Amino acid sequence: MPAAVQPRRTRNSRLVRALVAAGTGAAVLALPLIGATSASAATGTSTPATTTAGYPNNLDGWIRESLAIMAEKGIPGTYNGIYRNIIRESSGNPMAINLWDSNAAKGIPSKGLLQVIDPTFNAYHVAGTSFNIYDPVANITAACNYAAARYGSIDNVFGAY
Repeated sequence: MPAAVQPRRTRNSRLVRALVAAGTGAAVLALPLIGATSASAATGTSTPATTTAGYPNNLDGWIRESLAIMAEKGIPGTYNGIYRNIIRESSGNPMAINLWDSNAAKGIPSKGLLQVIDPTFNAYHVAGTSFNIYDPVANITAACNYAAARYGSIDNVFGAY
């Protein structure tokens, strides 16, 4: 029985594939630049690169700033414990709000990075942080203060709290 015959590729198809790949790569590189330019121009504002305390204005910076405040106030917790809970609770979105659980049904939805309800945030607010529940550092620090009082540390929280 004869072997199956493979169709022969011409040099043109290799050249075309190479050009298409190069063009696609250039387009992929250009799209974020185009999108960033138009988004920035549309809003007229940009997110500062650092917080007022000098930490990066991103999840890593918010956690590190919270840990510095927590260390000053004697609130236990580690970077890994905070990060793990944030990812589970809000996927790192400081504007997250839960509108479907039992707290939401009572009219007090969980909010922010660590999904804190208003009464808990107010009771465990840490002096020197914002009173805005959506402020990432204030939310993390208050939630860790609550977790320390209730569970010993945010590191001991492995589910909804």
